[in-house]
Amino acid sequence: MARHALELPLHWRMQRLEARWFIDVYENSPDMKAILLEHAKLDFNMVQAVHQQDLKHASSWWKGTGLGEKLAFVRARPMEGFLWTVGGVFEPQYGHFRRILSQVGALITVIDDIYDVYSTLDEVELFTEAVTRWDINEMDKLPDYMKICFLALYNSINEIAFDSLKEEELHITPYLKKAWADLCKSYLLEAKWYHSGYTPSLQEYLDNAWVSISAPLLLVHAYFAVPNHITKEASECILDYPNIVKWSSVITRLADDLGTSKHEQKRGDNPKSIECYMHESGASEAAAREHIHYLISEAWKKINEYQIGNTAVFSQTFIRMAMNLARMSQCIYQHGDGFGAQNLETKIV
Repeated sequence: MARHALELPLHWRMQRLEARWFIDVYENSPDMKAILLEHAKLDFNMVQAVHQQDLKHASSWWKGTGLGEKLAFVRARPMEGFLWTVGGVFEPQYGHFRRILSQVGALITVIDDIYDVYSTLDEVELFTEAVTRWDINEMDKLPDYMKICFLALYNSINEIAFDSLKEEELHITPYLKKAWADLCKSYLLEAKWYHSGYTPSLQEYLDNAWVSISAPLLLVHAYFAVPNHITKEASECILDYPNIVKWSSVITRLADDLGTSKHEQKRGDNPKSIECYMHESGASEAAAREHIHYLISEAWKKINEYQIGNTAVFSQTFIRMAMNLARMSQCIYQHGDGFGAQNLETKIV
């Protein structure tokens, strides 16, 4: 238990996986009480059964889009994507949240691969413009493979917005459109850096990368996926990505960089935070990684300050979702790239 505690602070860990880990520990404890263990296992298995139904829904939706068949170059990660949603909110009553966020996560992965792996700079400029305008007529300018992706995005997000309007009388289309436009603009900037061979400073990189990690977009959708905490004031605030969103996104970005940097540099991807810091300061890779760990620790302090000093603009439910996203990133990338490269230790999780 001591080694487990030293690897990662409890406050930074994915809560549901931590509960599962502790069930095994408690089962072998000399002070174990059978009735407590039985109830813990029963609770875990009952909630997991709900999660399995949510996962079945997510897998069915993904197959229905046809994106995996039509776009052979994209990563099909419905299981890994669903794990992120469980990390966000695991309680059984939030199935709608998990189903919505599973769809959003799958679309993010497809679009990320379009920008990173397959498209030319001219093509992604057209795609960014189409998403920013949110106009179906812009499809005519896109190559065929992008038309499929844009239409899947357009229809899926409009359906989410329609359901919100029908069931909750909330017009959320402008919020979702802005979040997708911001994400694509951040992807486009990274594509321009890549094609020009530009290495930004660490601060310049982070100013864009906390958006390109897609955490702000996920949290905007998450905010509207749990409607009983929505207020006019908070809805206006979410458009500008408040600090709870920013610092959670920074942690998600930096954890991703620590886990994926080596793999992505081998395939010739953009410099990440580690490489930007090394280029800017002349530091070794080990020193750069240590600095990134320090930045993660500082970002957690900012989140803790926000939670304690929250003036009730956002509900504790939403703040917890934002914190859980940061926790989930550290779970997925703790032992390498647990999403893109499907690291063995994450598979076991």
